[in-house]
Amino acid sequence: MKTDLFGTRRDDPIGPGAMILRGFALDPAILADVAHIAGISPFRHMQTPGGRQIGVEMTNCGALGWVSDRHGYRYEPDDPLTGRPWPEMPAGFLRLAQEAAAHAGFPGFRPDACLVNRYVPGVKMGLHQDRDEADLDAPIVSVSLGLPATFQFGGPQRGDPVKKHALEHGDVVVWGGPARLAWHGILTLKRGEHPLTGATRINLTFRRAR
Repeated sequence: MKTDLFGTRRDDPIGPGAMILRGFALDPAILADVAHIAGISPFRHMQTPGGRQIGVEMTNCGALGWVSDRHGYRYEPDDPLTGRPWPEMPAGFLRLAQEAAAHAGFPGFRPDACLVNRYVPGVKMGLHQDRDEADLDAPIVSVSLGLPATFQFGGPQRGDPVKKHALEHGDVVVWGGPARLAWHGILTLKRGEHPLTGATRINLTFRRAR
């Protein structure tokens, strides 16, 4: 267990190739960067290929951004809402993602995409796999900010047992290797108020898309 100026950090392994880094992302500059990104490419509700609105609001930063619409799930270099490239990934974001990945046993991670999700109470993210990326050898780094949430994490098969893990502000989940295609999701967000994000939860998901 390691303590720094921001509080206590600890590592919680949740399976082969998967770990929660407790209190790893407590730098207040992260939320300032989120606000900057949203000022360029606003949060929006995307649609599934079937035309259903996704409950979580989304935006992106980095060379590529994850997009969902009637044409399918994919990565694009430009924001379809603005017609301009996605905002550049902040240096602090890149450093955080690389340090978290290395700490969890995945050195050399170079993310080129960061999906930024905004949850409000009553919204959830159903169980899914992150498999739209060309490079499945790279890990996923997921940063939790704001309201607490319950993270569901299973195995590579849809029917594998799923365990629940509480996530607090500043927690980072990293999974790769044998866990790279694990099914995962977020249970319905409960009502609450966080001193830094209000009645919302922000999630940053770093990926190597190409």
